[in-house]
Amino acid sequence: MQLNGMDWSIIVLYFIVVLTIGLIYARRAGKSIDEYFASGRSLPWWIVGTSMVATTFSTDTPNLVTDIVRTGGVSGNWVWWAFLLTGMFTVFLYAKLWRRSGALTDIGFYELRYSGKEAAFLRGFRSLYLGVFFNVIVMASVTLAAIKIGHILLGVDKYVTVMTCGLITVIYSCTSGLWGVVVTDLLLFIIAMVGSIGAAYFSLSLPQVGGLSGLLSHPELQGKLSILPDFSNMSNAMYVFIVPFAVQWWSVWYPGAEPGGGGYIAQRMLSSKDEKNSLLATLWFNVAHYAIRPWPWIIVALCSMVVYPELADLKQKFPNVDDALIKNDMGYPAMLVFLPHGFLGLVIASLAAAYMSTISTHLNWGASYVIDDFYKRFLNKNATDHHYVTAARVVTFSLMVLACLLSLWLENALQAFNILLQIGAGTGLIFLLRWFWWRINAWSEISAMIISFCVALYFEFLHVKFFGFEPFGQLESWKPLVIGVFITTVTWLLVTFLTAPTDRKVLQRFYDKIQPMGKGWAKVVQTGDEVGKENLSASFLCIFLGCLAVYSALFSTGFFLYGNMLPAIVLAITCIVSTTAIVKLLPQIQWRG
Repeated sequence: MQLNGMDWSIIVLYFIVVLTIGLIYARRAGKSIDEYFASGRSLPWWIVGTSMVATTFSTDTPNLVTDIVRTGGVSGNWVWWAFLLTGMFTVFLYAKLWRRSGALTDIGFYELRYSGKEAAFLRGFRSLYLGVFFNVIVMASVTLAAIKIGHILLGVDKYVTVMTCGLITVIYSCTSGLWGVVVTDLLLFIIAMVGSIGAAYFSLSLPQVGGLSGLLSHPELQGKLSILPDFSNMSNAMYVFIVPFAVQWWSVWYPGAEPGGGGYIAQRMLSSKDEKNSLLATLWFNVAHYAIRPWPWIIVALCSMVVYPELADLKQKFPNVDDALIKNDMGYPAMLVFLPHGFLGLVIASLAAAYMSTISTHLNWGASYVIDDFYKRFLNKNATDHHYVTAARVVTFSLMVLACLLSLWLENALQAFNILLQIGAGTGLIFLLRWFWWRINAWSEISAMIISFCVALYFEFLHVKFFGFEPFGQLESWKPLVIGVFITTVTWLLVTFLTAPTDRKVLQRFYDKIQPMGKGWAKVVQTGDEVGKENLSASFLCIFLGCLAVYSALFSTGFFLYGNMLPAIVLAITCIVSTTAIVKLLPQIQWRG
């Protein structure tokens, strides 16, 4: 599709504004690694929370949602909607604890909580495991989406897309650190939201779609519109609903939805100016992520099923696109070719914004692990801040190169999603319990990390050869996930009780600093008068009300779009009542600062 002068003007203006912001903050970010990786721990909640949202607003997210909807209908989104439970636990239990820890990264938590050489090993190994290996997979998935968008909207080769996107993003990321990331995220979020809503509007306006009423009555969508899965098809219900709610949300480590918080979510919480701002930022992130953003993507995905019912239709429309890239996730960028000029430029700018926000965050986050938790901790402890910032910029560039190379191998967004879920299967419960159960030690996490990785490798690369069938088929993918969770959980529990607990002095120091809620530490540390002081009941009630409010908002919007006004109104009232109750309960959460 050809862009006109107006489209290019909008795109160029966007890049000028973003790069200008990045350059403005480059000098401030270069003062120290605390400024480069944590913005001096001075950020208010609305900047931090919006940055979290913008980071998860990546180019591959609408592609993933489209893949899910085209494959299994609207109800298929429960595979990620279920992570709201994880999010609300993070908001009301863990956000203030992360900020209280004072760590620069969540990996630095390990030597605060655990003792001995095993704690140091865990910190060093996991910094590379997550900061490089895991992180590169995520960035490659995002870059894959950019490749498909470049193919469809601009007609450019995948190598050109990878080189262009990688170069622009890495320059911006290297210069400004987290300061540039979070400030530009405010702009990126607005542009991305306008772009996604506009894409939904113009998709509905297509003659073959016939507006919202025409879309909802189209025979191609029969059986695809239900918000809840068809429980008569138990295999599908297990995959999209039962397993996510019963197992996945608490057991799986997934970027942006880590049980108890972690990764770039923890980085944002640690950069907040106090515990209150950390909690409110994470709350705003979960509201925006689950209640505000999904429906424009879903609408475009449904429209794509009308315009391109089969993959063959996508191939016919885009004959020059590599056959390996013709997957269901291509439905989203394929709908963007119908946008009018001017708005097309804005949408491409919004997709570039989504890409840059996600990649810049992952580059900064990954570099923080490599520099603070590996290089500074083990290789060069006494260098200047200038040296560490320079090293961080070198690592940032290297991570971008690795992600670009891997993106040329991946084929679709759901493939990467399944791989990441499987790799993290069974580790999540540790991240929830380690704050409150003293018996968990470094060996618990080491064993879980190794076993979950081995199980993932087996199912992804060996299982088909041994048994002759595809283990990650959409209807059956819950089986390897559950098996992985079971094997990993049993293993780390056994290892926990077979190895020595963390040194009592370290446990006491951790307890004195964090003051975790509940009485689970009373047997091993001197708790004094602080034990049980914070209101755990209020926190759990807020978790329930938070889930109720967000799900009510999400489904009220859906029923409104479907024209089912009674449930839409009831759910809207439920959302308002739940939100009001949370506001009244918040003072009982008892944050510091």
